[in-house]
Amino acid sequence: MNILRRGRLQVAPDQDIMRFTSSMEADKQIFNADIEVDKAHVVMLKEQGIISDVDCSAILSGLEKIQQDGITALDTSYEDVHIALEARLIEMVGEDTGGRMHSGRSRNDEVATCIRLTLMMELLGLMEESVDLVGILIKTAGKHHETIMPGYTHTQHAQPTTLAHNLLAHANAFMRDIERIRSAYRHTNQNPLGAAAFASTGFEIDRKRTTELLGFDSAFENSMDAVSTRDFMIESISCFSNMMTNLSRMAEELILWSSSEFGFIELDDRYSSTSSIMPQKKNPDIAELMRAKTGTVHGTLVSVLTICKALPYSYNRDLQEATPHLWRAVMTVRASVRMARGMIGTMTIKKYAMTRATDVGFMTATELADVIVRNTGIPFRTAHHIVGAIAKAGTTPTISILDRLSLEIIHEKLSDKGLTENAIRMALDPVDNVRKRGIQGGPSPLETKRQIAFIKKNIMFVKKDIRRSYDKINQASHKLSKICKKYK
Repeated sequence: MNILRRGRLQVAPDQDIMRFTSSMEADKQIFNADIEVDKAHVVMLKEQGIISDVDCSAILSGLEKIQQDGITALDTSYEDVHIALEARLIEMVGEDTGGRMHSGRSRNDEVATCIRLTLMMELLGLMEESVDLVGILIKTAGKHHETIMPGYTHTQHAQPTTLAHNLLAHANAFMRDIERIRSAYRHTNQNPLGAAAFASTGFEIDRKRTTELLGFDSAFENSMDAVSTRDFMIESISCFSNMMTNLSRMAEELILWSSSEFGFIELDDRYSSTSSIMPQKKNPDIAELMRAKTGTVHGTLVSVLTICKALPYSYNRDLQEATPHLWRAVMTVRASVRMARGMIGTMTIKKYAMTRATDVGFMTATELADVIVRNTGIPFRTAHHIVGAIAKAGTTPTISILDRLSLEIIHEKLSDKGLTENAIRMALDPVDNVRKRGIQGGPSPLETKRQIAFIKKNIMFVKKDIRRSYDKINQASHKLSKICKKYK
């Protein structure tokens, strides 16, 4: 008989009901975390005198064997990994011993703890992979400070920029994503264990001890909040959704740039496919899938938000449905970050095609208007009017054409106000356009070099923070392992 149902319930659910209620598939993700949580809880129970030394030893030995056998050795007729694991333990060591493991806790605080422990490691892994992506972006940018290319607004040629400037825009966006993930990690790094069902427990447990043994920074202040909230999950998936949006924007550029119309890059064969009928095709499939998987992650966010909406305190079974969306989202975003890093790191950049494209679309018009303002003192809006008239006419700007237009518009010649042919020629040079834009954030080579140095400095701090977090978790795990060996 099911160890959970045998007291209160007498009729077992049929297979269809079991399939409907089971979380065993999603629980594969938290199996190892569940074992760690069980070990920490049992050690604490023994140290508090709640279970005997003999029972502690038997339980820890049983948990070790279950961990070695893996989740596939558990009875899948149970609705979740927690009860399946406990049932297997009781089968191994007897109920008089194994039945004591669950003292002072509930599945509610247990599952919340397991999810948090597992998610913490996923967040750290994602941060590492994101740092690698930023690293390859700034490495590539460092080779292209002077690779002139068109900048776009509304997908129309706008102003000259550099490939370095473009790639650094993406790098900065991903650095903000990393900061958001770091914040989500801090909010995930809280221990719910000891909250029990929601009202804590009458056993004299030590929550600080399990917090220490599991490597959490702190324990939840309120037991009802501890088991009820999934805000850490919503926050994390929100971070994933934002990052996927940024990845999708970059993927869209890679798709456009690799087309025949642009011809700015060629993606490596590993990140491309061909057609089953058109042998000449080289398709940017990985970038396209990244773009599509953004919708998948956005969908998980909406799903979890909807599941959690209007749930009364404290625990409700609805929360079980949120967890698979979390794992799907984190697996998707981590894979997408790795794909993006690979594409950027292996793509062929066609500098000549990029530079040649700056000759199209009168992209130096803004600088020409600025030069007119700086040389003649007329208002920018008036200069905008004059240069806009040249663009409409489709003529190449010369001093004589500008004088004719200015006579019509302001009844004065710009040459009489200080504009020269040389100033016009310099304004129409894309390279000079870029070089002049050296203020903070601009595309000039000196400024993009400064931006790379700034990002490298920030990456160094992020890496140290990740290392500290790993060290704390690993030290706690090592400590727990040593204690378990001692108590076995």
